[in-house]
Amino acid sequence: MVGKLVVSFAFMSLSSVVNVCGRISCMQEYKGCLVFLILVSSAVGGLATVISVLDHGAIGDGITDDLEAFKQTWSAVCGDLSTPTFLVPAGMTFLLSKVSFSGPCSSSINVQIDGTIVALNDLLDTDGNYWINFEHVDELSITGSGKIDGQGDIWWNCKRSAALSISGGSNFTLSGLNFTNSQQKHIGNGHELERTGGYVSMASGFLAYHGVLHLLAGDDCISIGNGTYDVNITQITCGPGHGISIGSLGEEETQATVEQVHVSNCSFLQTQNGVRIKTWQGGSGYARHIAFENINFTAVYHPILIDQYYCNGDHDCPNKTSAVQVSDVHYIQATGTSGGDMAISLNCSQTMACTGITLDGVNIQPADASVKPASFCYNAQLTTTNGGVVPEISCRGAKN
Repeated sequence: MVGKLVVSFAFMSLSSVVNVCGRISCMQEYKGCLVFLILVSSAVGGLATVISVLDHGAIGDGITDDLEAFKQTWSAVCGDLSTPTFLVPAGMTFLLSKVSFSGPCSSSINVQIDGTIVALNDLLDTDGNYWINFEHVDELSITGSGKIDGQGDIWWNCKRSAALSISGGSNFTLSGLNFTNSQQKHIGNGHELERTGGYVSMASGFLAYHGVLHLLAGDDCISIGNGTYDVNITQITCGPGHGISIGSLGEEETQATVEQVHVSNCSFLQTQNGVRIKTWQGGSGYARHIAFENINFTAVYHPILIDQYYCNGDHDCPNKTSAVQVSDVHYIQATGTSGGDMAISLNCSQTMACTGITLDGVNIQPADASVKPASFCYNAQLTTTNGGVVPEISCRGAKN
């Protein structure tokens, strides 16, 4: 197999192996001991394979489409048993057309992106919900110091797509990358996509975004869709754009389920929204067990938002009686400044109250001293703790 083998010791230190070697009477010579060390390291720690896209013919000049090299690299990695690494090396720019990396694979996989990946500047290239897609891949980790550039400005007025889409897998981790100019979403889950470039949907198990991830978006930085559960998002810097969203859920009277979402230690810089839950009227299902903790807002227009009357920018959606149930949502130590006149808006369904909503240590001040941000709450069972909430909030339409 093409690639570089990296020896790792999982259970024994090198000194321990040397001591073992020194006690083997038949291997007193240096060369014999070296062979023994290699054999022991293979047995103890395994050989982790690093396969670079350059090994399969990638050019990395930012002009030539490296699609085939990326596909061949994925084929090699996906069939490898050694917990391999798919490497996009630093110092190079790889032009890449639409691609889907499919599993299931033979072992867990690390995708290490240290270079720049840039999309074709062509509307015809991405006819669908994604530019780069990983589907049915379990135990996937995407890391690195590189950049994902979707060249999305030509898309924003006409089509919907995510820069990176994850669907159908479990136990996914994303950290360290810079996303910019997404087609719509930065990171997505494959169903409802907006201009941010990211979307997560139909993902199960542990799903994590962490490690100082910088998302520069025109829409949602991260959007979490139907069928997603057990998600951890931490150390994200988002801005500009529409913030981190759960939903939209329940469009066209569909059932949606999202639960066990934890967003922590994230910063929002001059975004339209901060942390948002959005559902359509007429849907069913639930969004529950959600926490937004240690969140910082800087001049965010709508820092905290639950919108159960989402209409995708329109204002003529008909009233419907059913709704996605929003429950057990906690805002903990959410502080900073609001650039608009509504810092907190909890606008829950008229027929199905939001329940178990907690505001703990929430303090949002005006970014502009001449504008005093307000709060709004309708039909939510609301609890405030830790010295109250700024701006003050009271709720009508629901009994706590």
